[in-house]
Amino acid sequence: MDDQNIDTLFQRLLPKFEAWLALHKPWKQNMTIPSTEICRVDPSAPFMQFSTCSARAFFHPEFQRISRLINVPLDFHRKYWEWVFLIHQAETAGVVGPGKRGLVFGVGQEPLPAVFAQKGCIITATDAPTDIAQSTGWSNSDQFAEALATLPAGTMDRAEFERSVEWRECEMNNIDPDFKDYDFCWSSCCLEHLGTLKAGMDFSKNSVVNTLKVGGVAIHTTEFNVSSNTNTVESGHTVIYRRQDLEQLIDDVRAMGHQMSDLKVAPDSLVIDNYVDTPPFSQFPHLKLMLEGYVSTSVGLVIRRMH
Repeated sequence: MDDQNIDTLFQRLLPKFEAWLALHKPWKQNMTIPSTEICRVDPSAPFMQFSTCSARAFFHPEFQRISRLINVPLDFHRKYWEWVFLIHQAETAGVVGPGKRGLVFGVGQEPLPAVFAQKGCIITATDAPTDIAQSTGWSNSDQFAEALATLPAGTMDRAEFERSVEWRECEMNNIDPDFKDYDFCWSSCCLEHLGTLKAGMDFSKNSVVNTLKVGGVAIHTTEFNVSSNTNTVESGHTVIYRRQDLEQLIDDVRAMGHQMSDLKVAPDSLVIDNYVDTPPFSQFPHLKLMLEGYVSTSVGLVIRRMH
């Protein structure tokens, strides 16, 4: 059966599947989820070897170490996976340390600026201009920051935090040329909100060539379509990237002469991986969700500027 036939079958069965989930979702209250404090893996085992969110990563001691830095619980939520992915990739790339400069797009009220600042980095935290945030509704949620005072300082003294972190507005579809010569940049599930699949892919490339010094690293997370490699949401408030879209992005970035990690989709091996959260979304587990009729999860992208 080819992809088109599979997609047609999926779309026909989707309403029945959603109805079944709605009927059985109350069972979730009695779900038994293994404790990450008990079910651990060998510290020497590979960590974050996949590009997509996977429950197995939560059991690794390295995930637990980074979770403590962010001060989040060891619960199965894809946002926690994204934050751990971002920190792990930045540390692995060697761009975290005293004097290193980092730039975050769409910061909201995430805790990562404080984590990097505590490690000696100088951080520029940006979010959408206020008029855009108000018109899109972002200003009414915790996914928007309008000033430095709204960002959490973590374990840092507030004055020390504000010496290491500055806040500025940034239009991600039109990055200000003043944002340049950074050692690393990142965003956590922002580029899918830029209007179209192409806009998010263009931003990913622009974040490299416009803001990084040679050798710098861009790390971004976004929505990944687990249901289909053919049909998806291509435009609107939230788009969902397919494998084919991200593989095209990888080809484009490499053609530009930069390095980009391969897309490695996790082979879901635990029962938790196969739970799909449906509206109204619950807090845990929330590794996959039903989004605009497609099953979606988080995916991470890593690009290094080479020239």
